[in-house]
Order: sequence, then structure tokens, then C-alpha cells
Amino acid sequence: MNSDDGRSTRREVLVQLGAAVAGLSVNSTFGPISPAQARDQGLPWKHFSAEEGKALEALGDALLPGAQQAGIAHYIDHQLGQEAPLLFLQYMDLPGPYVDFYKQGLSCLQQMSQTRFGSSFEGCTPERKSAMIRDMLKGSVSGWNEPPAFLFYFVIRNDAVDVCYGTAAGFKKLGVPYMALLEPPRKW
Repeated sequence: MNSDDGRSTRREVLVQLGAAVAGLSVNSTFGPISPAQARDQGLPWKHFSAEEGKALEALGDALLPGAQQAGIAHYIDHQLGQEAPLLFLQYMDLPGPYVDFYKQGLSCLQQMSQTRFGSSFEGCTPERKSAMIRDMLKGSVSGWNEPPAFLFYFVIRNDAVDVCYGTAAGFKKLGVPYMALLEPPRKW
């Protein structure tokens, strides 16, 4: 139930957070698997081309080492097909669908990389990736269209954190006790 002013109630937000933590899985013909397992099994993309998936993995890993292995691109690809995706972008109150946000951001990222270094983003050295990310943070990327470079950085960084650390196993990696606001209905 929404409050009188149309905003979500605290209970609704808590339920959504619990669902987000529980939702870190990808459906396959074998049932729910983790995004990392989907990546390892090479499950096909539903919303991204192979090039977009590779660029998303490379950006996610440059922003948060381990995001590629955690299956960031498969996680986002799967969530884009959900009625209520558990992506950070949804919690920013931006209208969906969100496929174009990711595709346009990845296109701008690849264009920037090609213009500057004559290479795809994933083909760049860590130093070149870092230089491009610094410029994204500053918002000083010539020729970058929509979404704004800083916003794209911010969303991908948060998606990377979710896929790497948004589970009990992720908390364990950090050495932090897992204390969910709402316990997920099933293990992942």
C-alpha cells in the first residue's frame, strides 16, 4: 500500500529490499543459479550483445574487482527481463524500461574508448580504464550523450556492489555478520 502522497511505505521498501537480496539468481533450464554460475556456463544474453556483455563485465570489474567473476553482466541482463527489476536504477525513481539506459551507456563507453585509445573498453589496460573512469566521475567526457557519464558510473558501481556483496556469502567475504532486514525466503 502506498501512502497518501503516492510514496512507498517503509514496510514496502523493506519487502523490496528483502526481495532484492533473495533475487540474486538467474533462471536457467536447470532452475535458479547464481549470476556467477550463469557466467561460468556461458548462458546466452537476452538483452545484450556479446560485445555489450563483455564491456559491462570489464567496467563492473574495473569499478569493483570481482564483479566480473560474480556475474555482473548476467545479473543485470536477467534483471532487465523482470517486471520489477532489482537493479539500483529502479531505486533512483527513474522511469523504465531500463535496457536503453544500459545499452546507451555502454555505447558511449565504447565510443570513448575507441576515440581515445583505438580499442574496446575491455581491451584497454587497467591504467587506461582508470583514466576513462576518472573522467566519467568528473563528467568531462567529450561526446558522451545519454545517460550522463557520472550517473552511468554510479549505477554500474552500485549494481557491482549488489552482485558481489548483496548476499550472505558476500558479507562473509567482507568479514561482516549477515544481518538482513528481512531474511530471504530461500538460499541462493
